[in-house]
Amino acid sequence: MLLIRQIIRNLRPESMMIHDVLSNNSNIRNMKKVMICLPLLFGALLCTGCASKKKLAEMQTKYRELNATYQDTKLQLAKCEANSQSLDERLAEAKKANTEMKKAYEALQSSLDKSLQQNSQGNVNISKLVDEINASNKFIKQLVEAKDKSDSLNMVLTNNLTRSLSREERNEVDIQVLKGVVYISLADNMLYKSGSYEISDRAGQTLSKIAKIITDYKDYDVLVEGNTDNVPISRTNIRNNWDLSALRASSVVQALQNTYGVDPKRLSAAGRGEYNPIADNNTELGKQRNRRTQIIITPKLDQFMDLIDKAPETTE
Repeated sequence: MLLIRQIIRNLRPESMMIHDVLSNNSNIRNMKKVMICLPLLFGALLCTGCASKKKLAEMQTKYRELNATYQDTKLQLAKCEANSQSLDERLAEAKKANTEMKKAYEALQSSLDKSLQQNSQGNVNISKLVDEINASNKFIKQLVEAKDKSDSLNMVLTNNLTRSLSREERNEVDIQVLKGVVYISLADNMLYKSGSYEISDRAGQTLSKIAKIITDYKDYDVLVEGNTDNVPISRTNIRNNWDLSALRASSVVQALQNTYGVDPKRLSAAGRGEYNPIADNNTELGKQRNRRTQIIITPKLDQFMDLIDKAPETTE
């Protein structure tokens, strides 16, 4: 209520703006009168027949000076007239603003009266309501800070990894950040030997760069997830696409651990078979996109659980 009264008091001095604009118009009218008198003065000086030649020369010099002053004054007068027009426009704007302020004042006064009336009729526990709002705002701030931290770190990770890849590797590696989680998708023809789950020689350089990023960000867990197309497969020790996808994910996990020194406690392997497609398996291009291995890098779950435990309780 005090804040609304302060706003109302601040509105009233604005009407003084109109008085200042009117004063400026009065000054312009006085200047016009002075300009009209100047030519009469010049004529009186030139008509003095008794003056000596020397005096006449001095008067002529004085006339030229006054004429120059007169011309400059005319220029100033033109500027003042233009300024007068601008002042008239400002006056009109000020009047309009004053009218709007009066309306706003009346609206605020009405709102104040209504609020006072409601306050007298109701018995609201303002202190309790403020505490609940503050608790909610604190929790929202914690969530925003956690999200910003997660997004920032994931973007740094993604940019660092992309910067270290060659042009050829970028054609076979897709990097995305979705809902705070980094997905690194690797084509199967780059990672594995044809129809096998063994890591190919050409995959070593790319895996080493990914392992370096994973090692640098120790607060993240890593899930390696194998995916296939819907073409059936049956070989020794590979009964179907479930087996193939799981074995390929396991091969990448073991390479990250044994060859590149990633902590195995941070690693998980999973096979999704043919049941997590990202493209249509009815085309060769779609099948090629579905045959992939994803390295999913995400913040540890306990960081989010701690935040959830601190959530404020709601009050009925």
